[in-house]
Amino acid sequence: MEVKLWNDKRERELLESYADLYAIIKATEKLERAYVRDLVSAADYEAECLKLISQFNSLSSSLAGAVTVPRFVQAYRLDCPAALNRLLQSGVPATVELRAASSSSAPAATAASAASIAHCVQTFITAMDAVKLNMLANDQVRPLLQDVATSMARLGSLLPPDFEGKVKVNEWLGKLHKMGAADELTEQQARQLNFDLDSAYSAFLAALPAGM
Repeated sequence: MEVKLWNDKRERELLESYADLYAIIKATEKLERAYVRDLVSAADYEAECLKLISQFNSLSSSLAGAVTVPRFVQAYRLDCPAALNRLLQSGVPATVELRAASSSSAPAATAASAASIAHCVQTFITAMDAVKLNMLANDQVRPLLQDVATSMARLGSLLPPDFEGKVKVNEWLGKLHKMGAADELTEQQARQLNFDLDSAYSAFLAALPAGM
């Protein structure tokens, strides 16, 4: 006898999202343990962790009306404390937290707290995800780029005025300011924006003192 797990397409998609969420949490737990045991390099850990955090944020937002993450964890009896700390509490890889803590105590960055650096990381990730998801209307893109610009400005002397990321983001904000709210970026513009954000983000991470 065949047992149907769903009655319609919506229920099927919801169950698939649950399966994806379960997989992301379990994968993050394994990654955190591997990093603590020095079984993965800091660079590989950070790249994979950023991807998992990005996927988690997108998926948990889409499931907001269906289930909360704590309730999901309880319902499926997930024992993943390290993953929950990384995904729900921290929101950034441990490597970024370490660099943030180091830079917060450095003379050139006394005004930049670990929290503000972590927030800047998150604004970059959110903006890059939006572009990859084809959220290309001006009223979708510009607020996210403004968040990136604001978060970088709050870092004080950690980033110089002519920092590559600041220049690129401000150039894009200038272009978007001349467009209507419903105007969308072309495919070529979207590719360039994605490239510029990725370059700016890499430069931002490189600018943080490597106090690990």
